[in-house]
Amino acid sequence: MDIREDNGEGIDSWKEVTLIYNAALKQIETRMEILNEEFQHVHQYNPIEHIKARIKTPESIVKKLKRNGYESTIDNMVKHVNDIAGIRVICSFTSDIYRIADMISEQRDLQVLTVKDYITFPKTSGYKSYHMIITVPVYLSDRTVDAKVEIQIRTVAMDFWASLEHKIHYKLEGDAPEHIRSELVECAKMVTDLDARMLKLNEELLILSREREKE
Repeated sequence: MDIREDNGEGIDSWKEVTLIYNAALKQIETRMEILNEEFQHVHQYNPIEHIKARIKTPESIVKKLKRNGYESTIDNMVKHVNDIAGIRVICSFTSDIYRIADMISEQRDLQVLTVKDYITFPKTSGYKSYHMIITVPVYLSDRTVDAKVEIQIRTVAMDFWASLEHKIHYKLEGDAPEHIRSELVECAKMVTDLDARMLKLNEELLILSREREKE
């Protein structure tokens, strides 16, 4: 792996990249946990099932830069790779996805750069998830760096489907047979139906709970 070091956004080494993006991930993880606890306090309900965080490997970053026609430099990494730091927020119901996205957008010091709603507009493969690229300020001893973090929000069922699709894509190097791709699309439809039915059941459960509380 060959990454040239230069002065991009004040970041001039891979070690510093790792430091800054790890700090950004910790901040977003902590905020998600606080929002989840607050939601439990106010509404007696936790919208977030669990959170996964990761830093993209140098090898993966270099491949992405080359694929998009950029030289492998620190400056290009910071400018052109939006998912060096990634957070995946897994929730129970589809309605939680938009609730969580709204809570993130309302954080005053976070800036939402882009949103891709693959829930309303799924990919042709059947992939569904809600993607946000945000910046979070990382306060260092001598300066503040606005670090980009990709946030993916999806249900447990969507995450299960995406995990399998990811394995198939990499094991077959993006060249899966037609019958496997078709089966994945069918499974995605089943996931959509399952999410809708589980949401309806939960809404009915909430209504029953409120009625019993009144008795």
